[in-house]
Amino acid sequence: MKKYFIILGIIFLFLVNVNGLKAQTKVIYPGEVIEYNVSFLGVNLGRIIITTEKIIDFKGKKVLKAKAEMKSNPGIPFVSLHAFFDSWMDTRLTNSYEFVGSTKGDENIWEKETFYMEYDKNLITYEKSVENKVVETKKMPFDKKVLDGCALFFFARQFTDIKKTLKVPTVIASGISYTNLNFHGTKSETKISAVNYPIKTVYFDGKAEWEAVYGLKGYFKGWFSDDEARVPIKAQMNVYVGNVNIELVKWSRGDWQPPKAN
Repeated sequence: MKKYFIILGIIFLFLVNVNGLKAQTKVIYPGEVIEYNVSFLGVNLGRIIITTEKIIDFKGKKVLKAKAEMKSNPGIPFVSLHAFFDSWMDTRLTNSYEFVGSTKGDENIWEKETFYMEYDKNLITYEKSVENKVVETKKMPFDKKVLDGCALFFFARQFTDIKKTLKVPTVIASGISYTNLNFHGTKSETKISAVNYPIKTVYFDGKAEWEAVYGLKGYFKGWFSDDEARVPIKAQMNVYVGNVNIELVKWSRGDWQPPKAN
C-alpha cells in the first residue's frame, strides 16, 4: 500500500526510552481538526487533514483515537489518491496500540493495512487486504513499543522541546523501521499564507532510515508552534524531484490561533 501518510509521520521519533520522557505541552484537544496543503514548486499536490477524536476505552485501556485523511488534487495528472488512517495510541502519546490504513489509488482499488500491537507478547501482527479480502498476514516478534505515522504526529508535538536526539521504531509498509529526529529546541519565526504575521515556532530536523513513496527518504525539517498546542506549522522533506512543502492552511482548536512572533 502506498505510504503517503509518512509525509506527515516524518515529523517524529527517538533514540532514548520514551517511558523516561516527560511531556512539556498540552497537545491533546478532542475535536481538534488541522489541515495541511502539500505542494512542490508552488503546485498544489493535495491535502492532509488530521482529527483528534476523543479518549476512549479500547481493549481494556484508555487510549486516544485520532484519524487522518489524505487526498490528491484532482487537477494533478497521473496521480489519484484518497486515504484514511486510524490510530489508537497511548494517552501519553508514546506508543500505538493499533493502526488501520485504507487507501484507494490510481487503480481505484481499496487496500487496507492493519498493525496489531501485542506488547505483552512482544509481538506485532501485520495484515493486508485488497477489496476486503486478506492477502497477507505476518507476525513480527519485537520487544520495543512502536509508533505508527498518525501517532508519530502527536508524539512529536508532545516532546518538541526536550532538546534531545531521538530514534523511534516506526511501523511502515509491511514492517518496522526507524526514524531519527533532532529536537533542538531552537526558537524561530515562520511565515505561512494562512496568517498575515510571522509565527513563533520551534525548529527541528531529522533523517528517515527508510524509503517511501516517490523516493521519500533522508533528511527533513519542520517547525512547530511555540506554545502549549505545539501545532506543526510547516515542514519540508525530500522526494525524487526535490523538496516537498507541507503548510498549515486551516485549523479548529477552540480559540487557538498561531502565536505571533515578538
